[in-house]
Amino acid sequence: MIMADLHVHSNFSDGKLSVAELVDFYGERQFGCIAITDHICEEQGIWGKAAGLLRYTLSAENFDVYLETIKCEAERAWDQYRMILIPGYELSKNSWSNHRSAHILGLGVSQWLSAELDILSLTKGLRDQGALSIAAHPVHTGSWEPQTLHLWHRREELRHEFDAWEVASGTKWFKPVADSGLPMLATSDLHHPRQIHAWKTLLHLRRGEPNPEAYLEAIRQQRLEFKFWSEPELMSHMLPLRRMPMQPQALRA
Repeated sequence: MIMADLHVHSNFSDGKLSVAELVDFYGERQFGCIAITDHICEEQGIWGKAAGLLRYTLSAENFDVYLETIKCEAERAWDQYRMILIPGYELSKNSWSNHRSAHILGLGVSQWLSAELDILSLTKGLRDQGALSIAAHPVHTGSWEPQTLHLWHRREELRHEFDAWEVASGTKWFKPVADSGLPMLATSDLHHPRQIHAWKTLLHLRRGEPNPEAYLEAIRQQRLEFKFWSEPELMSHMLPLRRMPMQPQALRA
């Protein structure tokens, strides 16, 4: 099985580490796959304008540089660590209202999408480029922070628009998602190195699988399990493995 972290931010948006530093950070810990998923924020509204001023978002102007950086580092990640590096982004629609905010991960992206588009246009735009659509932290995280609840409130309408819904983000396990019967993914949503202590996804692939599409297909087919990962020297035991059936069914926590 392959240990994967598929929601990771670099300093192209609001992450602390560069793409190269993230490759070494995860490669030295023997991860088999990571996805760089920097924010694309809406340009209108106070949240989007603030993100732009702080350079906490990708832009149409630097997107090609972002993809080329990931491409170059993907070659090094494979040569040095036998680790797959997947290009992605987090389409971030932020509002003063938690119930109007939504974040969508695109995994395996090759084209720019504007976060100004509506939800269905975004998921179609990801499908058209062969990328996965992941509903990011769709339920309340239990933390005192802005929440992104819009997708969850529309889950029956949108269930076929998404390849997976985050069942865990960082240290938080989302029981409503686990019990929903929806396809799932667990990620760290890493911005800082200390956030490596988080839920991760184990993909049912052999170590050293060279084809990036095989990693995306394992998510589509839900050939995966979940595990809490922490630095071995800082944690004497792992939390229990959450096993996922081969067919999407309700997962009981």
